[in-house]
Amino acid sequence: MPLIFQGQAMTQQFDVIIIGAGAAGLMCAATAGYRGRSVLVIDNAKKAGRKILISGGGRCNFTNQSVSPDNFLCGNPHFVKSALARYPSSNFIELVERHGIEYHERDHGQLFCNDSAKDIVDMLLTECDWAGVTISLRSEIKYVKQLDEQQFEVHAGGQCYQANSLVIATGGLSMPKLGATPFGYKLAEQFGLKVLPTRAGLVPFTWHSDQKEHFEALSGIAVPSCITAANGKQFSEALLFTHRGLSGPAILQISNYWQPGEAVSINLLPKQDAASLIEQVLSQHPKQSLKNTLSQWLPKRLVEALFDENTLAKALNQLGHGERDSIAAKLNNWQITMNGTEGYRTAEVTLGGVDTNELSSKTMQANNVKGLYFIGEVMDVTGWLGGFNFQWAWASGVACGLDC
Repeated sequence: MPLIFQGQAMTQQFDVIIIGAGAAGLMCAATAGYRGRSVLVIDNAKKAGRKILISGGGRCNFTNQSVSPDNFLCGNPHFVKSALARYPSSNFIELVERHGIEYHERDHGQLFCNDSAKDIVDMLLTECDWAGVTISLRSEIKYVKQLDEQQFEVHAGGQCYQANSLVIATGGLSMPKLGATPFGYKLAEQFGLKVLPTRAGLVPFTWHSDQKEHFEALSGIAVPSCITAANGKQFSEALLFTHRGLSGPAILQISNYWQPGEAVSINLLPKQDAASLIEQVLSQHPKQSLKNTLSQWLPKRLVEALFDENTLAKALNQLGHGERDSIAAKLNNWQITMNGTEGYRTAEVTLGGVDTNELSSKTMQANNVKGLYFIGEVMDVTGWLGGFNFQWAWASGVACGLDC
């Protein structure tokens, strides 16, 4: 690459500078590199792909067999369609297979590495190497500026770099221990782009103090459930009780649609009508206690936490119609208002971000700043749990890499 001397500083020239060596940044880098573009990836981290490495319990849920725009939250619901159509999950699966990475499918089409998430990072780094990409880690960015309509300058790690295209792939605010910062949002605002309010997504709920006292002993209990948010969005997956509150796939999914102060409805007997079940046992075993009856369907400790001791001690034939209906309603429609969420510390994603109305859905380029691109989690696109956020990283990275 050409070296330009400016006073005492030596400026290195690239076609493309990508800030962020995560999933989207590395995918974009390889794609652009294969087009013959000289590409530099800059990151402050010690390792590339740190979020990939810890994802999926260390096995990386790298995509999903069935991906559609409906699996994403975005202020503009049409925005994700083009990139997802141009780079479907089948394309990434082919890439994984070409690199000999063994994987398996879990519930709901989720795909995981058999061995380690490191396989995915190694694959991306190999692709970048083959594409001639330069990666500079442990490089703290001092400033980013636009020199003119055709040139950006980045000062990082004591070096000065210039490029015609600048790609922001800095991610969101989730998991600050991995180095998450609002840097990408600040850059967007620096260049005049609108940034929508952010909040933690795919995140566990926390108890109010009185709830914690009552339910804390249930920590570790997991049950099938169907959870409905106030807006009607519904997910049928496992519910997990923790010391701090409620978690598990169903809760993580619903957290994306939950607003503070709203109740969620939890069906503890999904696909079953609790009233009919109780009536059936009443006809066969009228003297059986409510506690023994409910403990056939739910863990005993959960039953004891949901209903008072006196009610549980009653035989079914001692319960009036109204009481039985009330019990059934709680089993099929337990309304609970949580205190809040665990926040960015444990959140898997960040909701909100760079307004997609400011970007091209085909290239991810800013509409009003030629050569400036945003990809991955930094923008206002959030996927469901199950590999969808990685698929957005791959798809948005490729869409940008084909243009930048």
